Amino acid sequence: MTVTVVGGAGAGTAVREDGVPRVAAIGELELESGFRLPEVRIAYETWGTLAPDGSNAVLVEHALTGDTHVAAGRARHGASEAERRAAQSGGWWEGLVGPGAAIDTDRWFVVCTNIVGGCYGSTGPAAPAPPDVDPEGRPWGSRFPLVTVRDSVHAEAALADALGIGSWRLVIGGSMGGARALEWAVTYPDRVRACAVVAACAQSSAEQLAWGQAQNLAIRQDPHFRGGDYYDGPLPVTGLGLARRIAHITYRSADELHHRFGRSPQADEHVIGTHPGGRGRYQVESYLDHQASKLAGRFDANSYLAVNETLMSHDVARGRGTLEEALSVTSCEWLVAAVDSDRLYLPRESDVLAAALPGDVRRHTLTSPSGHDGFLIETPQLGKLLLETVLREP
Repeated sequence: MTVTVVGGAGAGTAVREDGVPRVAAIGELELESGFRLPEVRIAYETWGTLAPDGSNAVLVEHALTGDTHVAAGRARHGASEAERRAAQSGGWWEGLVGPGAAIDTDRWFVVCTNIVGGCYGSTGPAAPAPPDVDPEGRPWGSRFPLVTVRDSVHAEAALADALGIGSWRLVIGGSMGGARALEWAVTYPDRVRACAVVAACAQSSAEQLAWGQAQNLAIRQDPHFRGGDYYDGPLPVTGLGLARRIAHITYRSADELHHRFGRSPQADEHVIGTHPGGRGRYQVESYLDHQASKLAGRFDANSYLAVNETLMSHDVARGRGTLEEALSVTSCEWLVAAVDSDRLYLPRESDVLAAALPGDVRRHTLTSPSGHDGFLIETPQLGKLLLETVLREP
């Protein structure tokens, strides 16, 4: 296996670079479906220094549309201005990961990967297909296969091998990241010493599948989608934006939307018009428009479908008996945490997971008015839980 480094020195070298994108070429990945995905590349970033015995490695798993930049970093001396700016920009779990934070990058060697199927450097639908698939090097597009959560973990295990990491001191993730963390603990129980599953569950529920289907159809019914082979023409940003609106409603709580927006109209817009299609917007509609526009500007529609299908595939007990039987192989420490206002991943689903784990595992609670997104927002609470449970001093 070869590791191709983008933008700096490789992990474990004398030169420390934090938050700089890199890419590992891990070769062929055999998927659960039997499809063999060739020439797979995984994008990742690291923070901190890997101990000589590899004992201080922490894997952070991103959520549905996340990327590898979990925290700000620093590029090596001599890096380009663009590399320095990218490294120094704030990450999506800023405050939880970094020097002196709960996941202290002066102590832990932190790795964050981009899931296979994503669009932040890992092999995905927008990546050029290899010559034996497409001699012209066109994007995978509609030919990209289904990648399950379990498949994504196998890919990350190959990356860990390449980085010289035999086991993780901690694997942590929220939402889809939590599903990936849980799958790691079951698929590779000897390689996970502690696992933190935040705002996630043991398997995607019927309601979560229903929300997923609605988002997928929003993209597929965009006239510019063209069955997934749209890269030589207009992008299906309307469908992608609608998918994001649907998803974002589930990410926030009803109380938060009420208190932030209520029924107020957007400034200088009149919500009582002469006909429904010509009225102005309520503030909550403007908010959803903004969220849709942001995602459409940074994400690929096919990748949204790919990772959404990955999340819909989540069932840690698939092919492993009952949930209790599936989890019985694990021997790591656990943190299971739910957001009390979450209406997408209900706290009672975290209760089911905690009850099925071996030993006496309790479900912890993040108190937040923000709904599911509380796992990203309430970093002081989550950091405190980590230090009290899976990252406590010996």
